[in-house]
Amino acid sequence: MDAGTVEGRAAMNYWRVLQLSAPEAIVALTALAVLFVDLQCRGAWSIGRRRIAGSILSSAGCLAAMLSLFCFPQTGELANGVWVVGSMSQLIKGFILVLSLITALMVLETDLEFTPHVGEYHALLLLAALGFMCMVSTREILMIFVSLELASLSLYLLTAFAKKSPASTEAAIKYFIFGGVSAAFMLFGLSLVYGLTGETRLAAIALKLKQYGMDPLLIAAMVMIAIGLGFKIASAPFHWWAPDVYEAGPICTSALVASGSKIAGFVLLTTVMIAGFSGLEGSGDWRGFKMGWVPLLAGLSLASMFLGNLAAIVQTSVRRLLAYSAIAQGGYALIGLLPGSGMGVSAVVYYTLTYALTVLGAFIVVAVVSAGTERGDAMEDFVGLSRRAPLVSLCMMVFMLSLAGIPPLAGFFGKFYLFASALKGGSGSFGLMWLVVFAIAMSAVSLYYYLLVLKQIYVVEGNPKVSLINVAPTTQMILVVLALAVVVLGAAPDLVLNPLTKAVSASLF
Repeated sequence: MDAGTVEGRAAMNYWRVLQLSAPEAIVALTALAVLFVDLQCRGAWSIGRRRIAGSILSSAGCLAAMLSLFCFPQTGELANGVWVVGSMSQLIKGFILVLSLITALMVLETDLEFTPHVGEYHALLLLAALGFMCMVSTREILMIFVSLELASLSLYLLTAFAKKSPASTEAAIKYFIFGGVSAAFMLFGLSLVYGLTGETRLAAIALKLKQYGMDPLLIAAMVMIAIGLGFKIASAPFHWWAPDVYEAGPICTSALVASGSKIAGFVLLTTVMIAGFSGLEGSGDWRGFKMGWVPLLAGLSLASMFLGNLAAIVQTSVRRLLAYSAIAQGGYALIGLLPGSGMGVSAVVYYTLTYALTVLGAFIVVAVVSAGTERGDAMEDFVGLSRRAPLVSLCMMVFMLSLAGIPPLAGFFGKFYLFASALKGGSGSFGLMWLVVFAIAMSAVSLYYYLLVLKQIYVVEGNPKVSLINVAPTTQMILVVLALAVVVLGAAPDLVLNPLTKAVSASLF
């Protein structure tokens, strides 16, 4: 083979790598560009101008990365599973980029005067998005851990950016401590898996683990990995960081944690359990429990729904209410994983995608209210909002009712599809019906505290002399688009569900 042929193949390989990792490369370069521009303009520009420049650059980078998904629609695998690009991962990365773009624009409408380090804030936001995207595109345990830590470390720092707020610092410390402990559990669990199999690729791990059965070391590894990933999705009892981070962190950070982090965490959990522990599911059926990861996740689902919904009832902070709501919503989503079927995976991904859009819209409404009040997230701050900001109130009603699972919104169909996949996938006379019945009961409980927020907005009489809230046109447009997306995805779920179902059945699992 001559030198020209070797060089040509090397060039083709590098081009292939660029095609499969183009969105991630664009996001990483955008983070560097934001830092460079902010550093060059720090002395000449005010914080306000730097904030605008940072938001525009970050949004442009996310948009360019989304366009690259259409320009390079190829699917494939690099380095035996270290990097895997399929139609489902492309779809999920597109949603993550949309959420990151909206979060970057959200910075324009919020008070970022708490820090002069505008460029660093935007760069960390982009690095967190990069971590989420890498979590979606790998099937190798070392890359999984590195991606998880990249996203987590970025979120720890983003939570601590409000240095003048003791509550923000305390929340960041809690987040870091819990995250460090959970990362240690997960790393030790992954090391046990490697010790049992000698493999780092999930597909190869699944083949070799079937030979061991439910070995005690394997059970310990499953539990430790579930602890690490349970922290990431804020499932009970690994949720203690979430209420403080949602309430005390900068609101843009809280929005990203509630949306993008939730999607990436659930996709990673789905990948590890279904692709890495295939054949070791066990059973969570009524009176038919068998050791495996299914009964483990069933317990997390039960605890999350119970604790999240009951704790949300007594909250007086809307941001803290959304935190406990997120814990409960995670419990619902876990139900879809228990059958271990393609239908269940599609249900989980659809539910987390629509939930992320909904909760992001709710946080934008909280940001609008916060701009006109001292605290901004207390229940009483929402009194009379329907008269002060009618359009914003209408959008908030859509978001709250979707989270409660009211038809014809996306939250209703998401829950319906989750429950249907669990009932269809169970075995025996009752199967997983016990968990579905409990989830339906908890959904009825959740309707109460979501209606409490709407009661403040539409029913409780406020001060008639309070002036209207001046909402920027950009914010109004984003809220309307998100509310319409929630309605459309509920009324026509096949728009996302059909490509998602084809992607799941075709490539990933």
